[in-house]
Amino acid sequence: MLPFRNKGNKDTYAVTIGTPRYVSFSHQNMTEDAKKPQPNVCCSDKERDYAKQSSTIAKSDGDPVQTALGDFGWWQFWITFALSLLKFPIAWHQLAIIFLAAKSPFRCDVGDESTTLFNVTDRCNSFDPVTHGMVPCHQFIYDRSVFQETIITEWNLVCGRFQLSNIAQSVFMLGVLIGNVLFGMFSDKYGRKIPMMFAIVLLLVAGVGTSLAPWYELFLPLRFATALAIGGLMISSFVLTMEVVGGKWRTVVSTLHHIPFNLGHMSMALISYFIRNWRQFQLAITLPSLFFFTYWWIIPESPRWLLAVGKEKQARKILTTGASRNNRKLDGEFEKSLMNSQPEKGGDENKGNLFDLFRTPNLRKKTLAVFFNWMVCGLCFYGLAQYMGEIGGNIFINVASSGLIELPGAFLCIYLMEKFGRRNTLLSANLVTALACILITFLPQNSEVEHYKFILASLGIVGSSIAFPTIYLFSGELFPTVVRNVGVGSASMCARIGSVIAPFVSSLGVFNVYLPPMIFGTVPLIGALLCLLLPETRGAQLPVTIEDGERFGLKVTYKIANKDCGKRNTQYRIRSRRTIVASNNL
Repeated sequence: MLPFRNKGNKDTYAVTIGTPRYVSFSHQNMTEDAKKPQPNVCCSDKERDYAKQSSTIAKSDGDPVQTALGDFGWWQFWITFALSLLKFPIAWHQLAIIFLAAKSPFRCDVGDESTTLFNVTDRCNSFDPVTHGMVPCHQFIYDRSVFQETIITEWNLVCGRFQLSNIAQSVFMLGVLIGNVLFGMFSDKYGRKIPMMFAIVLLLVAGVGTSLAPWYELFLPLRFATALAIGGLMISSFVLTMEVVGGKWRTVVSTLHHIPFNLGHMSMALISYFIRNWRQFQLAITLPSLFFFTYWWIIPESPRWLLAVGKEKQARKILTTGASRNNRKLDGEFEKSLMNSQPEKGGDENKGNLFDLFRTPNLRKKTLAVFFNWMVCGLCFYGLAQYMGEIGGNIFINVASSGLIELPGAFLCIYLMEKFGRRNTLLSANLVTALACILITFLPQNSEVEHYKFILASLGIVGSSIAFPTIYLFSGELFPTVVRNVGVGSASMCARIGSVIAPFVSSLGVFNVYLPPMIFGTVPLIGALLCLLLPETRGAQLPVTIEDGERFGLKVTYKIANKDCGKRNTQYRIRSRRTIVASNNL
């Protein structure tokens, strides 16, 4: 621990107990346990800024990428901006089911043209004049006043087949999950750029094929192939973005990177408004991917990956170009860091695996809480987005508005995480989503309160839009360095599991209109309670080893003897989730 300097030139220490209050203790009177450096450091605002600066300096030492490029400059700006544009097709295809399988009123086609009511009680059965009983209906008449054709109206995905549209979305989300895993492995082996370009080609081919599918049985595997491409674009573009940005800019860029997703969510409603046929709509959201072929010449390979696999010559060329664009000069420090960055043999021996997250009790508790919160984010975000298209009213306004209200949530997320911390932000966002969805269950079922449903569902989406980037950063800081990649990767798979379940939860309104909002409200409430098991990571020294991860956030007891001011010896027992903070000459 490092001492403060007081007016008497004596070394004193500050101990944080809950709120930022400070108690001074004499250095020589502290016990040996209290003098030991602690792995989890929590400090005041001034000390936190100092710690961040020190951390940034430490990270830049020996890092040829940050030495050459700096944390953020015009070169990184244009690359991250270009990569963020990939979020448009990602949003279009992930949320396309809202319009591909839009609900339309229907009735059984009994051959009586005089029957024009679509709100009859039994739409799935018809009266058989021969048997004088009710038989299942096989032909239907749809209200095409809003949508000319959807996959529901074309393939009769109603009545006994109504879950097939939900299966199509669940298969898509399963494809995204598998795409994340496969392209994650490809990215480690072949770099970030080549898998990204392959995903763009696959997206174009599978997307066009989906628009031409004559049968549902062919539509399903083509949607799965599209999802593989979407999962590949998500992982490769985000990893490449994070590998060219450094320092505090990683928090900002990682959040702003998702803004085009919200814009894509909004613009999808506009596209569907002018294109009411599902095949033309599918084609309209796929063909813009032709533009991304230019990324072969625009986007460079990750210099970090090139250095990691020993391709120093290619990395040097990219870093030299980037430094020139950022008006930075490469000196001897860069050459030294470049020499020190060569991969060492046997470096994999210190890497952990997924099972290490569950070996010790404290780390296991935090891992399960993080995994569940990832599942909450996937379930509520995609489930509520689909639910917005089913609550009544104008579907185009509902979807566009839900995309619009996600924007302030993304910007608010950055402020809340820095001001109130990661845990409090995630907990509050989950509570907002839970409260908004539970309140929907208290509204009567009539058209007069549809706008209240819309407002509450929109508020739930705002909470989810804040929770998603928060849990991404929070989990990255909670997991130890040796298992951080596998930890965050496994956690993100839990979000895909939630998104696979989401369509079925949204469709439970067929049985009871209160079931979807009740589930969307209960699950984040449990997630908020689990947040109480997690320690705060804002301004903390992140864990490196599995042992650090196990100690991180544990309650620690310190006995400190105070013999000053002629007072009798007194022992103070201090319990705190936060550990002793230390800084020098502040």
